[in-house]
Amino acid sequence: MSKEAVDRQAIARNLTVNVVGVIVANALLAVSAKIEVPFWPVPMTLEVLAVLGLAGLLGARIAGGAVLLWLAEGAVGLPVFAGLGAGVGYFAGPTGGYLIGFFFAAVLVGLAADRGLRERPILLFLSMLAGVGVMYAMGVTWLAQLVGWSRAFHVGMLPFIPADVTKAALASALVFGADRLIRRV
Repeated sequence: MSKEAVDRQAIARNLTVNVVGVIVANALLAVSAKIEVPFWPVPMTLEVLAVLGLAGLLGARIAGGAVLLWLAEGAVGLPVFAGLGAGVGYFAGPTGGYLIGFFFAAVLVGLAADRGLRERPILLFLSMLAGVGVMYAMGVTWLAQLVGWSRAFHVGMLPFIPADVTKAALASALVFGADRLIRRV
């Protein structure tokens, strides 16, 4: 087989692995959105854990692609977000900024993982906290336009900090453990 044919096969195999990774990660993200504790105006879900874990494990391209696909699915009306809402109008509601923040957090954490932080759990955890900070910055900024800054801070961030720090710690531990396991195989 020629080098050119081998290169084409490798590219096709890599593309297939990436597409499957995006689809599987997207499905996990959609499921994580349905596991929620009702809060108002922003529900507490496992989306943060999923975004951080998938980004840490799969990297920026695949995790970012999965989140973009998930956002597009929700925008066209598929029931992939928390609760029953979907469609473009859902982005105008109280969770719109958080949804967009998930993409930027996935890319940020994924880039850190791509640069080797999967092997350094403390630094991976810190990158995940930075990802949570991005989610909060975008989410609270958007929510503040609807309910005011003080209320957005008090209902859209403060109650979530302990759970999100725990999710970041759990995600970093899972990613570190999975990376070590994969390296042994």
